[in-house]
Amino acid sequence: MARESHQLPPELVIDHLQDLVLKTQDVKVMLDELADFTALTLSDPALVFCSITLMRRKKPVTVASSEKGALRLDETQYRAGDGPCLTAIREEAVIHVPDLVSERRWPDYTAAARVEGVGSSLSVPLVLEGEAEAGLNMYSTRSHGFTGEDIGNVESYAYHASKALRLAVRISQLAEAKTNLTAALESRTVIDLAAGAIMAQNRCSQEAATKILKIASSSRNVKLRDIAASVVTSLTTDPSVRTHFDA
Repeated sequence: MARESHQLPPELVIDHLQDLVLKTQDVKVMLDELADFTALTLSDPALVFCSITLMRRKKPVTVASSEKGALRLDETQYRAGDGPCLTAIREEAVIHVPDLVSERRWPDYTAAARVEGVGSSLSVPLVLEGEAEAGLNMYSTRSHGFTGEDIGNVESYAYHASKALRLAVRISQLAEAKTNLTAALESRTVIDLAAGAIMAQNRCSQEAATKILKIASSSRNVKLRDIAASVVTSLTTDPSVRTHFDA
């Protein structure tokens, strides 16, 4: 009996991937939805589950999965240092394992796959930028679970998924940079307030006041920002005196 196709028209796939990136503020949530959408779109979701591996500085991590079984299989590969997903990323090639019972290349992985009830797998590299690399991992509960048409569809889909993942990674990096900048500005604000208070008390220059703070920080082994915050707190209980920076 022919298997029912779950493949969506390319234009709907592209639209949905764009919506995932634009409408989901939390990158982790977006990636989990991408994994779910991939499993649903490319095969029978009752038989296939999916995960996404991101490799940065040569260290792999599963950033999303549609089932916990996919995460466990990924982590088995990471511990062993090899497997179809890592091979796909390393060689930038599609790795299809039609029958995990007869597969001999990755014994740790194939043993774990049998425990999870997985009969076949398909791993596709995702093209990112810079040092980051990624792979799309699909696991089927039956052997020979991926047809030639499935593999072709996944390769085509991976191109658009790569673009969505690149944008998600970039958004995450920008959010992290904003957080770091905000923290730096907050630290600068409280340090300036503390230095101003010391200048007023000791009738000294800003340079001298800052030096006093740094000496206290070093001698007490406490961060400069925390020393400055304690100075500001000791001088006023007025809640209108703020040390928080609004970005």
